[in-house]
Amino acid sequence: MSKIGNYVRESYDELMHKVSWPTFKELQSSAVVVAIAALVIAVVIFIMDWVCGVRPGGWKGILGFIYEIIG
Repeated sequence: MSKIGNYVRESYDELMHKVSWPTFKELQSSAVVVAIAALVIAVVIFIMDWVCGVRPGGWKGILGFIYEIIG
C-alpha cells in the first residue's frame, strides 16, 4: 500500500511544482489553431465527397459524370 501512496504523492508533487501549465492566452491561441484546422479538414472532405459523388440515388459527382461519358 505504501507504493500507491508514494506514487500519489510524487504525482501530486510533479503536477504542482514541475509541470509548466499554459497560460489562458496560449490556450486560446491553440484552440483557434485547432478550430481552423478542423474547418479546413471538413472543407477538404466535403469537396472530396462532392467530387466523388458519394450520395445514394442522386448526384454522382464529377467522376460519375466522366464515367458516364467514357462508358
